[in-house]
Amino acid sequence: MRVYDVVQKLQDCRALSWIERVNSSGTAGTYLKARTGTGVRALYYKLPRYTGVRFDGSECVNEVVASRLMDILGIDHVPYRLVHALIALDGVEHEVWLNTSRNFRRPGEQKMGLGAYYDLYKEPNETPWEFCRRNGWGERIGQMMLVDYLVANRDRHASNIEVVLDQRGAARLAPLFDQGLSLLAPYGDDEERIAGFAPLTSVATTNFVGSRSLEENLRHAMPIVLKGGLAEGDRERLLAGLEHAAPAMLPDKIWEVIWTRWRWYEGMKEQ
Repeated sequence: MRVYDVVQKLQDCRALSWIERVNSSGTAGTYLKARTGTGVRALYYKLPRYTGVRFDGSECVNEVVASRLMDILGIDHVPYRLVHALIALDGVEHEVWLNTSRNFRRPGEQKMGLGAYYDLYKEPNETPWEFCRRNGWGERIGQMMLVDYLVANRDRHASNIEVVLDQRGAARLAPLFDQGLSLLAPYGDDEERIAGFAPLTSVATTNFVGSRSLEENLRHAMPIVLKGGLAEGDRERLLAGLEHAAPAMLPDKIWEVIWTRWRWYEGMKEQ
């Protein structure tokens, strides 16, 4: 199957400056970012988890899988590419698989984290759930809760949901982005832990709008409005081109997790 979101040929990215070092409270390690261009022409680069010695994580693979999943389901999102790249970091060269994504804002638009926007415009005693529904974003938040459940996303903090403001001040929710800390990412290349992960395992999440339970958030968001659905035949589409970018057993396990969780969701709808 021919894919356009995976670049297998090694790209020379040694000129990039990895000036953004973001520590996550969810896992040990640092997430490095870079950018070229400005404004609507900006191109963003993101590396997998860096331990200070090596890269150890499947975050960049997960971003592409989640992006493809949202294509299938018809959910607005930031498209990600997976790129085989040669980079330079602290004077050392590394061969790594990284993500690229483009700026989703239109000319003249500004962005703000949902947490900051909520603090500015919430009504007394209004919860983030209620705030989003009052602003007409309930359907989009429901879709987010479904995606986060399907990929076991552990990281949907207040800045991982953004509000986009146009020049008149009108607000809309940004396309979904940053699904990397999901699936089997916390296990790095530990094949024993990957193999032992039960697909319906409850994992704690950081979710600004909902609770720490992915299942509870999904139940609270029902019914979910989708343009498409997942089928067994979508396996190849989700996993195409990933065999060189991940441990041998990882793609099959990713499909097992997503497909098992989708069937759980389908069963829950009928209850």
